Amino acid sequence: MHPELYMIELKKRAKHSIAKQKDKKMGRVTATITVTNEVDKMLVERGFIPAEQIRSVTIYNVLVDTGATRLCLPADIISQLGLTLVGEIQGNTAIGSRQFRLFKNVGLAVAGREGRYDCVEIPAGEEPLLGLIPLEDLGLEPDLRNQRLIVLPAEGMQSYIRV
Repeated sequence: MHPELYMIELKKRAKHSIAKQKDKKMGRVTATITVTNEVDKMLVERGFIPAEQIRSVTIYNVLVDTGATRLCLPADIISQLGLTLVGEIQGNTAIGSRQFRLFKNVGLAVAGREGRYDCVEIPAGEEPLLGLIPLEDLGLEPDLRNQRLIVLPAEGMQSYIRV
């Protein structure tokens, strides 16, 4: 290959490589979440167990995934929390449709907001997913460009809450 053509080819490859690296980073939003067994909290409120027995886990770098509908937690975390099985649901993934186990009464705290949700069980060791329902319910919006969660206003004319 002619030296000038070789240099042009190297520059093209370098640009393509840089663009690929940017694409890998752009759009990936993660969050730190705390998940809690809400039944444990109720038992504390009623005086049946001490507050120290509330099962809760903080998870770092949880993928914010608007392609997922619900909060999806690995089986080992669900087991650690002692969540109650509701039943099974049919769910669609990138590789097809299958059955998933659904658990109830998980408290979710993220970015200063809290709510109570059902969660879908994914295999142990898989990456937890923060899906669209809790994001919308808590007034959180992914900022793909800056790779962060935006906390929408909860009061005033700009409030995310609609009745």
